[in-house]
Order: sequence, then C-alpha cells, then structure tokens
Amino acid sequence: MLTNVLNLPQPFVDAATSNYRPKDKRYSVTKVIGGTCEAILNKRHYDEIDGDVATQVWAIFGSAVHKILEQSKETDSQLKENWVSAEVGNGYTISGIFDLYDDDTKTVTDYKTCVSWKIIHGEFDDWRKQTLAYCWILRQMGFDACHGEIVALIKDHSQKKAKFEPDYPKFPVYKIGWDFTEEDFEKIEAEIKDWFEMVEREEKKPDDELLPCTPEQRWHKDDKWAVMKKGAKKALKLWDNPDGAWEMAAQKNKTAKGVPYYVEFRVGEDSKCEGYCSVAQFCPYYKATHEC
Repeated sequence: MLTNVLNLPQPFVDAATSNYRPKDKRYSVTKVIGGTCEAILNKRHYDEIDGDVATQVWAIFGSAVHKILEQSKETDSQLKENWVSAEVGNGYTISGIFDLYDDDTKTVTDYKTCVSWKIIHGEFDDWRKQTLAYCWILRQMGFDACHGEIVALIKDHSQKKAKFEPDYPKFPVYKIGWDFTEEDFEKIEAEIKDWFEMVEREEKKPDDELLPCTPEQRWHKDDKWAVMKKGAKKALKLWDNPDGAWEMAAQKNKTAKGVPYYVEFRVGEDSKCEGYCSVAQFCPYYKATHEC
C-alpha cells in the first residue's frame, strides 16, 4: 500500500500506482533473472508491500522516459511495447514487455534509467540476460531475434566529470548491445527451465523455509580490509584477508615520510537486500541476518 507523507499532487500518486496483479504460475523476465525467493514472496505478499509515493520518484522518472519514447511511430518491421510470453512446462509461463523489436535488424531494444556507477563499473550482466531472455521468448514465437540492445539515460550524469575523468561516460545517454549465439540461447533456455523447476518446488514451502537468493542475486560484497593513507579518501588497495593488508601497510610505513598508512576494516553487505528488495521484511534470510 502506498502512502503519501509529503502530500504530493494526485498525478504523482497516479504515476506511482500500478494496476499490475500477479498471475498464478506466471513470472516476468525481470523476476526470472532474480532469485526464486524474492519472486515467490513478491507474489504472496503483493498486497502487503509498503511504500511511499516519494520513494517511487525514479520509477516515475523511468515511466515518463518510456512514455515519451513511445510517442514515435514504429515502422512496418518494428514492434513497440509488446507483451510477449512463452510456456516453459507444467503450466508455467515466462512473460515480459520489451520496448522495441526490429525484425529487420533482429534486435530487441530496451530503454533504461541508471546511475553513472553502473556504467563506470560495467555492471551489465542483468541487462544482457534480460534482452537475451526477450530474444528467447520471441524465438519461441517464430521470430529470428538474435541481438540485444540497451539505451540507458544516466540520471546523475555530470558534465564536469565527463570532461575531466577518462573512465566517466561522456554523454548522459549510454548504448550497449550484444550479439547472441545458439549457445547463448541454449544456456538461457536451460537457466529459465531450471528456475521454473525450482520455483515449482519452492512454492510448496512456507516463507520461513524458502531457499535464499544466491550471493550474486543479493549483490553480495565480502568483508574487505583496506590499506589507507592518512588523509586520503580512497583505499590504496583492498584485501580479502587482514594479513595481506597489514603486511602491505607495514611495508609502506617503513618508507613513509611522516604520513602513516593504516588498515580499515569494511564490513561486507548484501546491497540488494538492504536497499533494493521490496519483500525483505518477509524474507527468512534477511530476518536471520539483519534482525536481532
């Protein structure tokens, strides 16, 4: 249920409110590339998920971007904003809505909004897998889709950083694409079917017995030991163990001229769980690791 603590105008409320309702034995592409635990809990507790209109601002921004781009007229070879689905066995269905498919170029294009960090660090695995899954569904429908493309608008783009930092994206729009092979389609098909087989087993369990998402799905970061120079903001090096970090700091301090080096411990975290999962309050893993 959405609240509106800032008493924002009704158009904001309307834009943040979704008419979507979970369907039995149907899961979207975005859910399938995530964890089964999150997907099942989202379906079971959909009406209990809390939030505020103000926290949906970037979702509203993304929807506005899509709405503007929808205004263009597609050509005879293009499909725009189409809902597609494919059967995966035992009555289960994978579905999704891509932004554009061009049958001339065999390309699925999806529009995204993101922050510059994602571009700088090349965190594109989820984008690649999502467009690959869309292509796989289209191929089940008789299309010859074999390319994926993301056009991303960078929400926090800085012209100053673009000018002076070599690894920073030069424009507030970033495009990346992939050419998919038969091997890619065989792999994604196996992954999709394995995911639905697991979901079929997991759906029979109560919440507190669900298997947790994998470390990758939780965006897990291990504990790190950072070698720091006093006064510096960035670590000289991050270590997976304290011994290497302390040894490096000791070696640096032997030749340091008045500015000491030290070791800073950085606790690992599950970034998805802690800031981006809408069903964390129902998750057995989150309860076990984050609540006393």
